[in-house]
Amino acid sequence: MKRRKLIRSLLFWAFLAPIVVVILFPYAVMTITALKSATEVHDPNWWPHEWRWQNFPEMWESSGIAPALFNSLYVSSLTTALTLVVSIPAAYALARFRFFGQGAFRQFLLVSQMLSPIVLVIGLFRLVASLGMIDNLNVLMWVYVAFNIAFCVWMLQSYFSTIPRDLEEAAWMEGAGRWRTLLTVFLPLAAPAMVVTAIFTFINAWNEFVIALTMLRREENYTLPIRVFSLVAGRYTVDWHYVMAAAFLASVPVAIIFAWLQRYLVRGLALGAVK
Repeated sequence: MKRRKLIRSLLFWAFLAPIVVVILFPYAVMTITALKSATEVHDPNWWPHEWRWQNFPEMWESSGIAPALFNSLYVSSLTTALTLVVSIPAAYALARFRFFGQGAFRQFLLVSQMLSPIVLVIGLFRLVASLGMIDNLNVLMWVYVAFNIAFCVWMLQSYFSTIPRDLEEAAWMEGAGRWRTLLTVFLPLAAPAMVVTAIFTFINAWNEFVIALTMLRREENYTLPIRVFSLVAGRYTVDWHYVMAAAFLASVPVAIIFAWLQRYLVRGLALGAVK
């Protein structure tokens, strides 16, 4: 029996290994290039002769990436929080109440996901410019919230529909109101869905480039994708070791947040199963 499990595991890893290599290869190139010297970046040798860890502090001082990192954290965190605040009641209403046009509204949420922000960027720019709010991080955050709400409501209402009504009815019979039941009974059971939605929303806001490039003008308001792009665009010579160091730094917060929330995701799934 143990031998069969071992053979099965080896076969699974044999099939998964090429996929893992393909996924990790760009990150390996990024990391190794970030640790090369300027003269070795275009060297055909895979490994550098000298591991230049000082590329990271040098990039930090010369590229002005610190304000961009703060701006991205500010916009992405607020976008995630506000999107969940709006999406949770809307998804709960779709999952628990019946009203005229409910099916049409669900179809609207689905169809809206087919619209790319690039299609609407010119109209958004003209609207924001007419209001005199160009180059404003808070306006950028609200635009991100608007684009993420439909996806979050669709995700959450699908999961909310799977939670048994009996649990809420039991709380009502014990004297709890609807809001108390929502906060103390329903939302703890929906924690896995909220964590997954928060992860997707944060990553979408963190990686967004086109709208931020259109809306922001001053360098002190740049988000991280625009700052990394500015290290390449319009330059005769590109310091690729600094660019890769900046790209590596940009990927670290997302990886940390995902790893941290994944632990709570697994815990939420286990608690939901027990309850």
